[in-house]
Parts: sequence; structure tokens; C-alpha cells
Amino acid sequence: MFRWLQSKPFQQQIVILALILDPLGFSTGYLLAPSLDIDPLMGGVYGLIAASFPLSMWVLRYASQ
Repeated sequence: MFRWLQSKPFQQQIVILALILDPLGFSTGYLLAPSLDIDPLMGGVYGLIAASFPLSMWVLRYASQ
């Protein structure tokens, strides 16, 4: 999977990662928020913020090459 992603152009890599990480981060935050006494919508927002970190690391890795 990792090699398949690296074989794509960088622009497509970003779109693919965003399509995977953003819904995953939002849904995870939305579902975990009530157990942390947070409003579910805010949990979704926090999940989106947390999901942006791997994407940012991917961009930084590409920029350092």
C-alpha cells in the first residue's frame, strides 16, 4: 500500500490521504467525544485537527526530499 501511494504523483497522494484521513478523524472524534464529556460535533472537529497531523508530516517528508 505504501509503495502504491508513493508511485502516484504528489498531488494525488495528498488527495488520497485527505480522503482517507479526514473522514476517519472526524468519525473517530465524533464517536469518542461523549466518553470524554465533549460535544460530539466538537469531537469531530478535534478529530479533523488530529487527522491533519499525518498529512502535514507527509508534506514535510516530501518537502525535505
